[in-house]
This record gives sequence, structure tokens and C-alpha cells, in this order.
Amino acid sequence: MKTILTAPQLAITVKRLAHQILENNPTLTDTVLIGLQPRGVFLSNRIVQEVQALVTSGSIPYGQLDITFYRDDVRKSLHIANKTDIPFSIENKRVILIDDVLYTGRTIRAALDALLDFGRPSQVSLCVLIDRRFSRELPIQPDYTGKTIDTIISQKVKVCWQERDGVDEVVLE
Repeated sequence: MKTILTAPQLAITVKRLAHQILENNPTLTDTVLIGLQPRGVFLSNRIVQEVQALVTSGSIPYGQLDITFYRDDVRKSLHIANKTDIPFSIENKRVILIDDVLYTGRTIRAALDALLDFGRPSQVSLCVLIDRRFSRELPIQPDYTGKTIDTIISQKVKVCWQERDGVDEVVLE
């Protein structure tokens, strides 16, 4: 097992991602943030908290999206559905999808399909904590990346969050 990000490094990375989002969306006008269930929500909660601390003008539209039934592998294994909570329209909005690890790209493809049930956004961007760049099966690239790593197919990236696992770290198993 190899540590990719320690707790302090993870905190700095989350802050950097929040700053990059604000750099490209300075007023957050017509911008919404959506975390992907289940694991992307831990990252998105922290990014929203950081952005909210930097911007004093009102609340940031933030939702959570479950893509369980949009996955192309839903029939191969049992998936437990999570909660989708998008209490606003995404019609003509800039949507920033947030997930923990970008691996094959299939989760993001499913998220794009699921988003269409909530309206047609003007733009969709992707923010990920870890980009496993050489594992892509679909032509999907992140717009905001915490860390890019090169892995072999047998390796797993495990993102641990204090809220769920009792520790903040990213490890390669």
C-alpha cells in the first residue's frame, strides 16, 4: 500500500480545487455544483464548504446525484441506490460534476445521462480528486484535477474520508 495523499495534502488539494472553480466562475452566477453519490459527495461537501467560505454573496446551488440506475453495469452486480437531491433547475446552468476518482469514465457517462432528467445545462465541467489517466475507456477528461496518477489495472485507488473511514487519505493498493 502506497500513500498518495496524506490528510494535510488532501486538505490543500480540496482548497486548490475550490480556488480553481472560483477562478473559472468568479461570480458563480448560473453555476451549480453537483456531487456524485456515493463517494463524490464527501469531496463535494468539502469543496462547497471551501467555496462558501471564499464567497460571501448568498448560498451556492449544490446538489447530489445518484447514478445507480443509469450505470451500464447495473445488471451485473447489486447496487444500492443513494439519494438524489437537486432542489433547483439545471436548465441553461453551468454544472460542475464532482467525483472522487476518474477511472474508466463510465460513472461520468452515467452522470451525464442522469443530468438530462433535471434539464439541459449550458455547460458541464468535471472536478475530480484523483485522475487515473491511462485507464479511460471513454473519451472523458476532467476540467479540475486534484492529482493525476499512473496505475496498472490491478491497482485500486482508495479515498478515505474522516466522516466515513475515520481518516483523511488517499492510498494505492
